[in-house]
Amino acid sequence: MKIQQIRNATLKISFAGKTILTDPMLLEKHGIASFAGKQRNPVVELPIPAEDVIRGVEMVLISHLHQDHFDAGAKELLPKDIPLFCRPGHEDAIRESKFSRVTPIDTFVTWEGIEITRTKGRHAGNPKWENILGKVAGFILKAANEPLVYWAGDTILCEAVETLIKTVKPDIILTHSCGAVLDDSGPIVMNAQMTMDLCKLMPEAVVIATHMEALDHAMVTRKDLRDMADERGITASQLLIPEDGEIMIF
Repeated sequence: MKIQQIRNATLKISFAGKTILTDPMLLEKHGIASFAGKQRNPVVELPIPAEDVIRGVEMVLISHLHQDHFDAGAKELLPKDIPLFCRPGHEDAIRESKFSRVTPIDTFVTWEGIEITRTKGRHAGNPKWENILGKVAGFILKAANEPLVYWAGDTILCEAVETLIKTVKPDIILTHSCGAVLDDSGPIVMNAQMTMDLCKLMPEAVVIATHMEALDHAMVTRKDLRDMADERGITASQLLIPEDGEIMIF
C-alpha cells in the first residue's frame, strides 16, 4: 500500500492494485474563496501539476461536497466516466457536473475487490454549526493482504469515531487535524488535542494527520502537532505528519 499526501484532504492511495483519489481539490493557489477572511484558498500550490495528480487514478472517493474537498478544478479535470463514490444525498449534485458513474454508499460496497464502508462523523461539536456544515462521511478500506484503513474525513473526535476505532481496530487511521474554525464554531475537524487523544485511544495504529496547512481557517500547523506529540510521548512512527507531495509506503 502507498499513500501520497497531495494537498489538504486530497490523497492518492495505491491499494489492492488500484489507485484511488480522495477529496480532489485541484485548483491553483487562491482558486476558491476565503473561509476566515484572511486570504483566498487554498493557501498553497499543489506540490505537483494537477494533471500528474489525476494520472493513473481509477476511482474517486468523496467525503462531502465543500469546495476544499471537491472543487471546480476536479470537476473540470477528472474524466467524466471515472467511478465516483460518495455519501447518500450527494450523488445528484455530482451528476450535475456530468459525471456518469456516481455511486452513493449507504453502508458498504465492493469495488474491484476492495470493500468500502461508509462511516459517520460530526463536522462540528455543536448542533448549530453541525447543521450549517451538513452531513459528512468517512470510509474504511478493506482488501486481502492490505492494512485495514480508516479515513475519518472532516470530523471532530466524537463518540461515533471513538466507538468505530475501538470496534474495528484499523491498522492505519487518516485524520483531518488542522483544527479549522469558523466564527464561533469551535473545531470543525480534529485539532491537536483531539489527534493526541485518538493516538492514545489506538496506540497500535499508525495515525496519519492530513488536511494540514492548506486553508485560511486552519488553526493547527504541522509543527504544532509534532511538538504536542513529542510532549505527550507519541512517536514519529505512530503519528505521521506528511508534507504535501510526500509518499508513504506500508
